Amino acid sequence: MRAFIVGLTAALLATGCAYHPPAPEGARADAPDNLTCNDKIQPEEQVQLDRVDTLMARDHNHAALAQLEARPLSTVGHWVRYGQLKASTGRLDEAETIFSGLVEQCGSGRGHHGLGMVLLKKDEVMAALDQLRQARELKPASAQVRNDYGYVLLMVGEYGAAAYELRTAMELGDGQGPVRQNLAVAYLLTENWAGLQWMTQEYDFDAKERAYAERLAATFRSVQ
Repeated sequence: MRAFIVGLTAALLATGCAYHPPAPEGARADAPDNLTCNDKIQPEEQVQLDRVDTLMARDHNHAALAQLEARPLSTVGHWVRYGQLKASTGRLDEAETIFSGLVEQCGSGRGHHGLGMVLLKKDEVMAALDQLRQARELKPASAQVRNDYGYVLLMVGEYGAAAYELRTAMELGDGQGPVRQNLAVAYLLTENWAGLQWMTQEYDFDAKERAYAERLAATFRSVQ
């Protein structure tokens, strides 16, 4: 999902992060009948999921979806990837149904995270924030969840709270991925110069990255 949030950045900022109220619960389709809350992955299933993950990492999402559909979706891990791939191939309503099922039937932190990201892509920003907040409560040590939650906090102008979440994500993820830019933006927006110095010293945050973060920060300021 890291690529998912990166890809959303420019588009969401360009639209001014408009909020459209979520559809009523009754308008959403029921969860698939065969959805399972089983979390135990058998060795042969892990081989399949590793193959799917490799294809997803190469952005071959249609092929990854085909590989996933070649065998029964027998664990939560299968269904999470199924929802992610439905979203990444443009089937947002189907993805929302899958993740809603994982939330309602399994109480899954990954379900809340996936649902939040789908709602964000549908411009339902406040509904997305609520789902990501719940994902953060259920999976507090997930760098990806903390990053995505922090990013949406930035979108709604809660810069101080965003900086806290993103600093946590930065440390959990050892400074890798889009959290570098997101945290730098949060520090610029809160004028936390010591935080920016810490990023430079601990994670080699360079001048080119800072210049890009400054442009993003200016865009955030302009849409608030």
